[in-house]
Amino acid sequence: MTDSEFDLSRRSFLDRVLMATAGSVMATATPWVALAAGAQTAGAGRVRLGVIGTGDRGRALLQNIAKTRNCVVAAICDSYAPNLVKAREWVATGTPEFADHRAMLDARGLDAVVIATPLNMHARHTLDALDAGLHVWCEKAMARTIADCGAMVKASQDRGKVLQIGHQRMFHPTYLNALRRVKAGEIGPVTQIRASWHRNNSWRRKVPADSTDRRVNWRLYRESSAGLMTELATHQLQVGNWFLDAAPTRVIGSGSICYWKDGREVYDHVALIYEYAGGRKLIYTSLLNNARYGCEEQIQGSKGTIEPELGRIYQEVPPRALSLQRMQADVERGHKRTIPIGGATWFPELPVTTPGESLGWSEFDETMLQFEGFGEAVRSGKPLPGLLRQAYLASVASLLGEQAMDSGQAMNWPTSLVTI
Repeated sequence: MTDSEFDLSRRSFLDRVLMATAGSVMATATPWVALAAGAQTAGAGRVRLGVIGTGDRGRALLQNIAKTRNCVVAAICDSYAPNLVKAREWVATGTPEFADHRAMLDARGLDAVVIATPLNMHARHTLDALDAGLHVWCEKAMARTIADCGAMVKASQDRGKVLQIGHQRMFHPTYLNALRRVKAGEIGPVTQIRASWHRNNSWRRKVPADSTDRRVNWRLYRESSAGLMTELATHQLQVGNWFLDAAPTRVIGSGSICYWKDGREVYDHVALIYEYAGGRKLIYTSLLNNARYGCEEQIQGSKGTIEPELGRIYQEVPPRALSLQRMQADVERGHKRTIPIGGATWFPELPVTTPGESLGWSEFDETMLQFEGFGEAVRSGKPLPGLLRQAYLASVASLLGEQAMDSGQAMNWPTSLVTI
């Protein structure tokens, strides 16, 4: 599929994404695609969503929900009044507002809730919503502990309700095309993935007079966050598991508060190696004091490399022959040329800088697409296949990485996880 064939508009989303995921191998890797794409043409009434948490991320979700064809925000909730005030811009006038999520659940009138609260609140909000008979879309990572992640999965299974986690790359047409080409063998067997997410800011926010540091800067404290691992790494760990079609077998790592000596409790610099069956590896780094390389994944096979975040695929370039090797080959062929007596006998193995080939880009946001998929799942009462398993494994991997860094020891993959 060429770049021009994969260029997407909203109008051609259904046909192009289904084309990119056609075939038995891709159907196994992305079993939810046909159902999610069905939201483009479904004619039933809109799914009524209550949004819990209307801070920066919650308001971004409100904007994406507003673009969908099958969802509508029917209530908003936040315990911090200024966040509710800011959220009014993105919802219909008169949309009910709540300061307590239980009051919103008790008021009825909803089909599902969207959770965009601090990580340590995810499990409680999810379990309360499931107990109220509602479906749940929850921001990644799933929860603050591996046990709570499992409890969320088990509760959704026991109550027969959809639980979908916000891993939008699974809805990103460029990533879907990248996965298709990996599955087609275009870059050979994948043996290593390098992923990084680098920023240059402290993550610390100014605390208003009517709030507290731990409330505003919850990402910096162990009680409420695992920092880089749950806020960033979980996205790329999901990508790694997805492309390697497996969960890790163990992880080793090192974390430190290396640069921002400001009282935070979470690491600002992490480096980990996740091992997979067959000797395959995912190497992950993240730091908060240098943004040169930003966010990227490099999926490396024997025939090439795919960088889905950059939307490029590269073929392996044959190595340059050394001067003495070229001379020997010339003698064997009977060819004559100037002999580079002072020429290089070793070349520095610098990064390949060929432009590669485009994987194609979408004109619209994958976060919106995942809500259209969620809306379709709520309508049918059935989760989009495979999504929750991917999210669960990614969240477990992120928290296991935290444990490996804290202990300074290799951590084996848990054997007592909930079966999905």
